[in-house]
Amino acid sequence: MYPNDRGGTVIYMGSVNSYEPSPLKSVYTAGRLGLLWLARMLAKEGAAHNVRSHVIVRTPLVNRQIPEQTGELAMSQEEAVRREAAGGTVDAIFTTVEETVLYLCEFPSAALSGQSFMVSHGWLMQQETWAQ
Repeated sequence: MYPNDRGGTVIYMGSVNSYEPSPLKSVYTAGRLGLLWLARMLAKEGAAHNVRSHVIVRTPLVNRQIPEQTGELAMSQEEAVRREAAGGTVDAIFTTVEETVLYLCEFPSAALSGQSFMVSHGWLMQQETWAQ
């Protein structure tokens, strides 16, 4: 991406633990926070080469946890998503990884590069201020 300032967009797969620590996940949380800062550094260093950088939060780990919760909680997959995985959101849904990646890659400028924002449907609106 750097030769001839061709540019591009780098998207890292993050976690809510980039923003909020969880008990018994100290190493994982530290790694996720490090990934967030790596994205921010690439945004600063890559800007001269038209390279943008982002972290998105919906990961395959969430997708694997939903069927596990379905069995443990004796509910349908749709109910597990609505009540457990997306229970704290304002509309009980997740935006897909594909939708988020497409939006970030097609955004017409570097205005969002390196920014700390989440497409969480309001789930972490309380924590967003300290995570910045």
